[in-house]
Amino acid sequence: MSERALEGHLYLDSQDAFDRFAAGLEGEPLLAVDTEAASFHRYRDRIYLIQLSTRDTTAIIDPLAVPELGALGRLLADPAVETLFHDADYDLRILHRDYGFTASHLFDTRIAAQLLNEPGIGLAALLEKYLGVTLDKKYQRADWSVRPLIPEMLAYAAGDTRHLPQLRDILKEQLTAAGRWHWAEEEFALLNQVRWSVSGPPEEAYLRLKGARTLRGHQYAVLRELYAWRENAASQLDRAPFRVLMNEAMVTIAKAMPADETALKELKTLSPDQLRRRGAELLAAVKRGVEAPAESLPVFERTRRPPPDLAYEARLERLKAVRNKVAEQIPLAPGVLCANGMLEAISRLEPKSVADLAQVEGMRRWQIEVLGEALVQAVAVKAP
Repeated sequence: MSERALEGHLYLDSQDAFDRFAAGLEGEPLLAVDTEAASFHRYRDRIYLIQLSTRDTTAIIDPLAVPELGALGRLLADPAVETLFHDADYDLRILHRDYGFTASHLFDTRIAAQLLNEPGIGLAALLEKYLGVTLDKKYQRADWSVRPLIPEMLAYAAGDTRHLPQLRDILKEQLTAAGRWHWAEEEFALLNQVRWSVSGPPEEAYLRLKGARTLRGHQYAVLRELYAWRENAASQLDRAPFRVLMNEAMVTIAKAMPADETALKELKTLSPDQLRRRGAELLAAVKRGVEAPAESLPVFERTRRPPPDLAYEARLERLKAVRNKVAEQIPLAPGVLCANGMLEAISRLEPKSVADLAQVEGMRRWQIEVLGEALVQAVAVKAP
């Protein structure tokens, strides 16, 4: 059994220690949760640390040493347990990816801060404003996959959940006083649906790199070969791909298609060490791309842009003006009150009544309540 008390928190790095701690959470109405991954450092990312806080206790779980975390999954799924996160979206996605866990009763302090029109919605800003707590950002980009973790890193991790229960109380009280608690409840309920998903087929990933669409002809094939080489190297090293070769460097090399080391060096995209260790492999990838069959090059269909819809554009501008005016009066950030993408959907729909706004995908009930009548009136205006 391993369970260590470190600077006001427990470090659980055995199954027995975790099981005993989890058993003690039975009947606990509130649990703050955070995770630490290592996508900034590793090719094969996973959760490397899980922080849990009740109102009285903070524990840090080492999932590399605790293979069975089912008790945590049951707590997250229990509607009687309110789970607190700050910016829950990513944590929920990777908890689902690695363990299949989902949550059913959430409070997100970041969303709460947005709905209160806080100027700073980061955890550090909120804790400093409301609790006078200063978070040290020294380990924000730390490699959480390393072991052993030093006490300073564990103390940093513990700080991400230790104060969430108290912050939650303050923000909930303010939301209630402002008449916005039901807004938050609707937003929190939508987080229950967050799941991990994989975007796009891997073979097309190189085309999504910034600057890729500026290439022509065999430059695409060179970029494809460079991308495949980098993925293989990063996988073998278990290192984040950008740490092997930056995206910008790949695009620059693909555009230039250097034929020898001198030409590659002149691009000034590689360090001397990279040029020495990787130069030959990169030139081989460039050569494969240059010699690729023409029929293997990506083909992009050119779509004709539809003629401008002046009525649609005029409606959209009126909708934005109305949204901005209401946002200033409330006050609330315009994008939080109603995102531009949603206004575009409303302009296309041309709702005749407030009830019609329910057809807009993603439109919240609280948004319709606050903004609905003004939006419908803006759509109804007859432009000259």
